[in-house]
Amino acid sequence: MFADRAKIYVKSGKGGDGHVSFRREKYVPNGGPDGGDGGNGGSVYFEVDEGLNTLTDFRHIRKYAAQNGQEGGKRNCAGKNGEDITIKVPEGTVIKEAESGKVIADMSGENRRVLLLKGGKGGNGNQHYATSTMQAPKYAQPGQPAMELELILELKVIADVGLVGFPNVGKSTFLSKVTNARPKIANYHFTTLSPNLGVVDLDDAKGFVIADIPGLIEGASEGIGLGHEFLRHIERTKVMVHIVDAASTEGRDPIEDIYAINKELEAYNPEIAARPQIIAANKIDMIYAEDDPVARIKAEFEPKGIPVYPISAISGKGLRELLYAIQNKLDGLDSEPVVFEQEYDPEEHLIVGNEPFTVEYDAENDEYVVEGPRIEKMLSYTNLESEKGFRFFQNFLKENGILKQLEELGIEEGSTVRMYGLSFDYYK
Repeated sequence: MFADRAKIYVKSGKGGDGHVSFRREKYVPNGGPDGGDGGNGGSVYFEVDEGLNTLTDFRHIRKYAAQNGQEGGKRNCAGKNGEDITIKVPEGTVIKEAESGKVIADMSGENRRVLLLKGGKGGNGNQHYATSTMQAPKYAQPGQPAMELELILELKVIADVGLVGFPNVGKSTFLSKVTNARPKIANYHFTTLSPNLGVVDLDDAKGFVIADIPGLIEGASEGIGLGHEFLRHIERTKVMVHIVDAASTEGRDPIEDIYAINKELEAYNPEIAARPQIIAANKIDMIYAEDDPVARIKAEFEPKGIPVYPISAISGKGLRELLYAIQNKLDGLDSEPVVFEQEYDPEEHLIVGNEPFTVEYDAENDEYVVEGPRIEKMLSYTNLESEKGFRFFQNFLKENGILKQLEELGIEEGSTVRMYGLSFDYYK
């Protein structure tokens, strides 16, 4: 069956951690730091593949992960970067964040390849943290964490014109007559289980792409039947063509059918319902009633600005006039394809790796030592003389897990904690 929706999990690679090491050579007894940087994690890309037209592959493989960056090594050796991963999708695939349903990227128009999740940056080795006051730093920067997301992939066909109508009104027959599409045609409801695309070629005109959207039923906008699966395919179309059974061969009233379909469109997406419409009154070769149903349809809808064209999809009568009317309608509209704008940026949700720090016990001086760039930066902009500044300092120690690490090292009340020349007595 045609697969036009899938849920997958993607994850970029974690950045490799920076390394802590020192030169140890025969004639260099007190060598400086030489820890190498970690490698960058692999990124996740999405790319349009012209050879794909469904999302079937994603039913079998649901998890995609790029490679992690390698940790740094001794002697300034940098870790290897993780390999990127490229996920191929058919043109027209809309990538959404699963929980919010917001659009991350629309693989249409000029969007042939997009960077979806960036790999984590590799951490700096301890060689970067040597200063005049700290010549042997025992810390390195951890690599940035990976990014991960659950995604919804939705394939929304790319067509200028959408055919809508109840089952068995002749949409598939119409499409097979005016395009090179060859949809399956049978006399039962929901015979079309996937949207069929066809190209209409006109003399002295540009032509257009037309999509036969499977037959709607009342309640489709609420997901009844296969409503949602079908309705998403008309979101890109610029003109809606209602095909109705003017001869009422199944006992339905064509005017009621049009109102019912418009009601479903309005409930699903009011913007779609507001797009230009044309009515194709089909099966005129089977009208045997004394009153003219086409005249009744025209009287109802043409005063509202919706033109009505009588046609017979089987015999071909009226098709030429209808096709040129559709082209004229398209000529008056923006020719740019409908591409959905980004609503969700994964970069905003990236948790960036923090600067490193160490918490150690110095047995020789019987004190606990906390060091690292993060601590140094915090002390540089915090006024410990003020009550507000000291409260901020206490919260910083708690939120960054420093107090927890001190407790794990066995610190007791009254013990001394040293941070860059400042000493404090520890009390809970």
